[in-house]
Amino acid sequence: MAKLHFRPYIPNQTVLFPGRIDENIASNDPVRIVNTVVDNLNLDNFKKLYKATGRCPYHPKMMLKVIIYAYMNNIYSCRKIEKLLLRDIHYIWLSGNEHPDFITINRFRNRVKEEINTVFTQLVLVLADKGFISLDVEYIDGTKIESMANKYTFVWRKTVEKNRTKLMDKIRILLEQVDEAIAQENSSKDTSVEFTPAMLSDIVNELKEVLEHQPVTKDKEQKKVIREKKKQVRELEEYRDKLMEYDNHLEVLGERNSYSKTDPDATFMRMKEDAMKNGQTKPGYNLQTGTENQFIIDFRLFPNPTDTLTLIPFFHSFQHRYNRLPGIGVADSGYGSEENYRFMQDNGIEAFVKYNYFHKEQRPRYTPNPFHAESLHYNAGEDYYVCPMGQHMNRIGTRRDKTASGYISESARYKAQRCEGCPLRGSCFKARGNRFIEVNHRLNQYKRQARERLLSEEGIRHRGRRCIEPEAVFGQMKYNMAYRRFRHMGEDKVTMDFAFFAIAFNIKKMCAKLRKAGKEFITLAKSIFIGLFITRYNGNIVTCYQMNEKKAA
Repeated sequence: MAKLHFRPYIPNQTVLFPGRIDENIASNDPVRIVNTVVDNLNLDNFKKLYKATGRCPYHPKMMLKVIIYAYMNNIYSCRKIEKLLLRDIHYIWLSGNEHPDFITINRFRNRVKEEINTVFTQLVLVLADKGFISLDVEYIDGTKIESMANKYTFVWRKTVEKNRTKLMDKIRILLEQVDEAIAQENSSKDTSVEFTPAMLSDIVNELKEVLEHQPVTKDKEQKKVIREKKKQVRELEEYRDKLMEYDNHLEVLGERNSYSKTDPDATFMRMKEDAMKNGQTKPGYNLQTGTENQFIIDFRLFPNPTDTLTLIPFFHSFQHRYNRLPGIGVADSGYGSEENYRFMQDNGIEAFVKYNYFHKEQRPRYTPNPFHAESLHYNAGEDYYVCPMGQHMNRIGTRRDKTASGYISESARYKAQRCEGCPLRGSCFKARGNRFIEVNHRLNQYKRQARERLLSEEGIRHRGRRCIEPEAVFGQMKYNMAYRRFRHMGEDKVTMDFAFFAIAFNIKKMCAKLRKAGKEFITLAKSIFIGLFITRYNGNIVTCYQMNEKKAA
């Protein structure tokens, strides 16, 4: 019988000439793309974040490569990254066999929280240079992502204002009971007085000074009066502290309706991903993203749960990144307001933005309400409407409304002369007196322009693309990459964390597109990124060949 032989097994063998770390890493592995991309980015701004003295820090390129590659593989924990730096050959090769611990990794993320946005912008510009995106069209949408904050540490504006009003009444009643010489100017007779913690501190100090100079007496009634006054001083101090707490709450709230005590930058919003299925509000952020070809080209966090007021600041964010605005903006009906339409028109942005009831108007069985103001005949020359019974509705005035952002919209008011005895009154309106309507002519004009664009051939194409642009990005982000909740507290740290994620997302998307093209994408990636250093020229982010062209000119 032949003797059985096994391959040599020596767990603790010593190798005289160790091989390359990456010899077992495939040539088309995404880790090589990460290595090439980061090597060809300009990280000069990172140097100012370090001190020249002390222990030598880890190289920022190495740290950046490791964190980005971890985010590409749905790993967002610094402790897990620390373990992978000892176990996974991809991380060992990226780090050059360095072993930073989880505290160092987390400290690096916090150190570069302002510069990481520049790295994201550099990557997007490289993608635009090589034809992956054009930066001429931006598909905009928002999603709410839960914060790390405790969902039971909420502060609501209405509750604070209600309790503060009750506290003011208690303060006025208490001041009626103290010495008239001190409370004369702050008595409850003038209910318009708004007390401040500083005012109450002055009153408390005056009361304490009066009590200190009280003569010592053995009279029981006098002692009782002094004890009562001391009790009032203690109550007034408690009211002062409580008023200070309410004022601090209102200062943190700003224009918001709520915030979380553990993460003051987070606002309570209703989330679609509600495990309890009861519409419970949770602390979170409204993440607005701009995409093109399913690449993230811009992002920004907002505290307000609705999307209407976020569009203009989001366009300003795009302009700050790329020193220009996109030529085309595509968004759903949540962004269709007069203020947004006017901004896009004034800034030369071709708006493919829906408005309310646009989808309802496109239904085959849709029949407009003949009594609705938009269905009535309008005589623009003489500025009057004609009701279904042929009666003229003349203009009687203008109403001006101011939005939360300060924009003023104007609505013309029209009123009929005689509606008594009209056979259509029950169907036309049910209020008393003659019917009047309010019409925003400028908004109606913007809606007509939007309808023409959206129903055009180009508009139909953009509407079809919008469904698979930001929505697909959100789906990949939340379900494929398990990024459903922020892991930091504070808007600056949350923005930093998502900037890392957006960089990883774009590199991962680029790898998928190159692999789908069926090319040897490590060779193509080198040709894409070699020499494409991003630098600043006259305050603008430009590529090397653009800078050389400007110098030659």
